Amino acid sequence: MNLDQHFLTASNVKEINKVTWIGVVINVFLSAIKFIVGYIGGSQAVIADAVHSLSDLSTDFAVLVGVRFWSAPPDEDHHYGHYRIEALITALIGIILAVVALGIGYSSVVTIKEFHFGKTAWIAVVGPLISIVIKEALYHWTVAVGKKVRSKSLIANAWHHRSDALSSVPALIAVVVSTINPSWVLVDHIGALIVSVFILKVSWDITVPALLELTDQGASENVHLLIKQIALAVEGVVEVHKIRTRKIGQNIFVDLHVLVKPEISVREGHVISENVKSKLLKKGPDILDAVIHLEPSE
Repeated sequence: MNLDQHFLTASNVKEINKVTWIGVVINVFLSAIKFIVGYIGGSQAVIADAVHSLSDLSTDFAVLVGVRFWSAPPDEDHHYGHYRIEALITALIGIILAVVALGIGYSSVVTIKEFHFGKTAWIAVVGPLISIVIKEALYHWTVAVGKKVRSKSLIANAWHHRSDALSSVPALIAVVVSTINPSWVLVDHIGALIVSVFILKVSWDITVPALLELTDQGASENVHLLIKQIALAVEGVVEVHKIRTRKIGQNIFVDLHVLVKPEISVREGHVISENVKSKLLKKGPDILDAVIHLEPSE
């Protein structure tokens, strides 16, 4: 498989755009529903959940804009493609989630002793219930497309959908409890705080791997061992060392030193190095490209 075959095709980009645009429409719908029933039902937790749904729009548009750039194949100025842009978009999604989480958490804490603007009502449960069902379904669809086209940003956006679905659970519980017993209205504020903590955790899980990729983090020790085993299995390879890797999206770039018998010809050495590269691309763990350095075994 050559380098260009690892990059997104036009049909892949079309799938990403389709699932993301549908996510935009759903997020607008759910935000409106939760704002309305949260206000009418007097639930701060549901309104906080509505803000979370609204924040999904920013990440949806980040994916829609970003895919046009990171899907581009290598060119004269970017010999290794544009995968770093996807890492930037993924980190941006994580940071946006963190900002939303901190905002919701701060609001729930500073208003916890304030007079609640209204008694919660049963209508407020409508928003979280609808959100849980629709957003969980949207998560499964989006993550399936993300895995199919091998897009880290789309998978991150899928988790943004799931965080919206799961964050609606404490909001739902808060509304039910505070409606059954109005004296427990404090639960509504606590529900909003729990929502913010969950979103912050998702943000951490999304942002850290993306930032590590941007700093050229290498693959794990197990991946290095597998690379060495594959290379050593090639006929003519005596030893393998100095394996270096760096992550690019869902893939990795590899360079390694292969030791061969010193008496063989340059042509024979070249054939061995090409065989090592071919085996790594076919059997290796998501290897995008490999650079083989030949050395005499002495």
